[in-house]
Amino acid sequence: MKSVWQETELPHFPRQTEDLHTDVLIIGGGLAGILTAYFLEQNGVDYVLAEKDRICGGQTQNTTAKITLQHGLIYGDMADSSLEKAKKYYKANEAAVQKYASMCKNIDCDWEPKDNYVYSVCDREKLEKEVRALGEIGCKAELCDSLPLPMRTAGAVKVPLQAQFHPLKFVRRIAKGLHIYEHTQVLSMAGKTAMTNGGRIFAKRVICATHFPLDNKHGSYFMKMYQHRSYVIALENAPYMEGMFVDAQDTGLSFRYQNGLLLLGGGGSRTGKPNGNWRELRAFAERKCPDAREKYHWAAQDCMTLDSIPYIGQYSKRTPGFYVATGFNKWGMTGSMVAATLLCDRILGKPNDVADVFDPSRSMLKPQLLQNTYETLVHFDPFAQKVCPHLGCALQWNRAEHSWDCPCHGSRFAQDGTLLDNPANGDL
Repeated sequence: MKSVWQETELPHFPRQTEDLHTDVLIIGGGLAGILTAYFLEQNGVDYVLAEKDRICGGQTQNTTAKITLQHGLIYGDMADSSLEKAKKYYKANEAAVQKYASMCKNIDCDWEPKDNYVYSVCDREKLEKEVRALGEIGCKAELCDSLPLPMRTAGAVKVPLQAQFHPLKFVRRIAKGLHIYEHTQVLSMAGKTAMTNGGRIFAKRVICATHFPLDNKHGSYFMKMYQHRSYVIALENAPYMEGMFVDAQDTGLSFRYQNGLLLLGGGGSRTGKPNGNWRELRAFAERKCPDAREKYHWAAQDCMTLDSIPYIGQYSKRTPGFYVATGFNKWGMTGSMVAATLLCDRILGKPNDVADVFDPSRSMLKPQLLQNTYETLVHFDPFAQKVCPHLGCALQWNRAEHSWDCPCHGSRFAQDGTLLDNPANGDL
């Protein structure tokens, strides 16, 4: 199982072998951590980035790499509660798209401006609501009836001049010269001192960018998030369609092209639950693209928040100087740029007028909280055949990927017990 991006070789970095002192410790070498390090480097801030394996070896290499301010049909729902919040969310993500465009002018990373479409199979009314909300906050969106998709839809919300790129070619360029330690796993924290498999890292401030946060004692992230697993196949000789397309429903399909390959995504569910996986995608491709041939297949895992807005900022109210970036809700490209911008501003002491929207300590009183709590309670079983070391939930066997998956918080383990995905911090 290998993504289309993994043909690109990334630079290598040393492993930590002695104690280190730094102003800022960044934990996690995915795109959010790398971008944060890049911006701190540009601003002359002393930092160290610790990555437990290889940079971008987790979710960044498994993305579909769409760069867009459209994240499902989020603006219509957000505007119902606060138009001001919707405007700030739009402003942050629009700035992220523009920042990528500026950076990629001088980087060979397959940058392509593309119109983005969020479609619905049956809910025309919700599409109309989204277009109205986007118009109110100043976005040039339009409702489209005719789409080049191989199935019937109720239409789509189109936002022009979004983009797609090759994430690892981008990282290959910006990571050069950064203060990164690979194969350096943070095993535990004592205040702002990290104990790693290579020594200690003494820091004045800490940024946790580990996909799912590693500290269970603060922030209640195990209650505020769940993880969603989704699947991708890359097809040769598939009919071309101009643009990027995604279903408004989490269980729907996404489409975009990359160097002659159709990237078809979907088949997902909450991690640890039954899903259609690649079987569903291959069946769709066989019906709709009978002449296509599969060249790659892979899977991705996303942290989903209570209100579909990432958690970016102070880790919890009781942890000054300790920050987090998580919960990108399937939109890790723009989410990573927003996170790096906000956290760099925080480190530099610069005001940011959209930071409150992403505050990790905002209200947890959302319907999803009940579902997350239920899943934890119903699957807690310390006497099960396989138990997650994170918080004691019974693991479920994933037949498609031959892994043990946690339906509570999304940890995953290989058949031999090797940790594949956090929040668990060690093997079975």
